[in-house]
Amino acid sequence: MRAMDRRFLLHLSVLAAGFGLMVSTATANGQDTDRRGRKYKAPPPTARIEVTILRDVNGKPIENAAVVFHPMEGEKDKGNMELKTNEDGKTVIDVLPIGDTVRLQVIAKGFQTYGEDYKIDKAEMAIEIKMKRPGEQYSIYKPHVPGAELGGKDSDAAKDAAKTPAPGKPADSSKQPETQPSSGQAPPK
Repeated sequence: MRAMDRRFLLHLSVLAAGFGLMVSTATANGQDTDRRGRKYKAPPPTARIEVTILRDVNGKPIENAAVVFHPMEGEKDKGNMELKTNEDGKTVIDVLPIGDTVRLQVIAKGFQTYGEDYKIDKAEMAIEIKMKRPGEQYSIYKPHVPGAELGGKDSDAAKDAAKTPAPGKPADSSKQPETQPSSGQAPPK
């Protein structure tokens, strides 16, 4: 008798589950789905930007240069995307929305780092960047002012030359002598 009760309960539970499924499907179909959930908003149109990186001296392409795109929102950086240049010195990106501003940074081994802001105002843009070799470093052991000593210290002659006004120019007004008020006048406040 126990086996018969178990089969009866199994059939009853399957019947109840089927009935519950039918009821839930019917109520789901009857609901107003137009007001539920978020509305789909299409992404903004994007621009195709081709960046070419060349050597400044001979115009040859720079391979494997890092081109970093920083989309800007006002003065705030919204993240970055980095691409590498191919053997022609080119890289292409096509996910930046038209109307945005992007800060473009280029890093290549043996060249000065480049950075510039660009307004994306067209559907297709081509940017060509000429990279320069690093310049000479500043040294305190070289004279940078005429008459200055080595070691970063100016000589007394160089200091005097900087203080002396050029011919035809008035002397520094902050070093003019103070005048005494004439009798009968109150001192200035």
